[in-house]
Amino acid sequence: MISLEDLEGLDEEEQDDDITDNPEPMGEEDSERLLSHWRAVASTHQVSVPTEMMGPIQEMTHNRQQRESVPYVAISCQEKMGEVLYEERAYPAGKWACVTQGEELYEQSISMSFMKLMRFICKENSAGRHLGMTVPVVSTIHMMEDGKTFDKNVLTGFYLPAEFQNDPPQPSDSDIVIMHRDPVRVLSRTFFGTTTEETVTRQIGLLWEMVGTPEDVMSDYYMVAVYENPGVSRRRNEIWFIRRNQ
Repeated sequence: MISLEDLEGLDEEEQDDDITDNPEPMGEEDSERLLSHWRAVASTHQVSVPTEMMGPIQEMTHNRQQRESVPYVAISCQEKMGEVLYEERAYPAGKWACVTQGEELYEQSISMSFMKLMRFICKENSAGRHLGMTVPVVSTIHMMEDGKTFDKNVLTGFYLPAEFQNDPPQPSDSDIVIMHRDPVRVLSRTFFGTTTEETVTRQIGLLWEMVGTPEDVMSDYYMVAVYENPGVSRRRNEIWFIRRNQ
């Protein structure tokens, strides 16, 4: 899947040192190699990467080391035999750039959204500049009435860096909306690997087994937080359950 984490830069094993570390503009050969890589990644999830994505891909690769964490306060941590099962956290209110996509596959929806957000981060905004990367990128999944099937419409959000929270740059793409999101309290469980509908469904089930059936935890929507470049073999993700009463 293509994500904003993909677009921060390739796994170091996928890149030569001259691409990863050289602050100078890329040559034509390096640029073509980057674009070919993204197209190969996208094809596995039935998504195409147009040639005009070359500039944003280069920009994100050039700035791959500049990452800011979404702020939160740790509330509690549940452990078993020294292993962290899940954490409870409080995330403050803030401004997010959000896109909603309703493709046939969950993977297609978040991939298309990530590419739109990437262009917003890379100068297609009223500030006319690279905004900087924050992690995690968070997707919101609503469940159908059967409680098992994902709604096709998936909202993917990018938390605006601290310097833009009070005065957010406006997106050039009308599909991107700057949203004020209220504080949220979550139960968070880490998992590693891919974030497909199948793997996310499995993680939702595992976390329910751990937390039981608390009445103040929502069961009609969940969040998936993505931290790592999908080129990393054990990339970090989290499934978030939402507390009803903030």
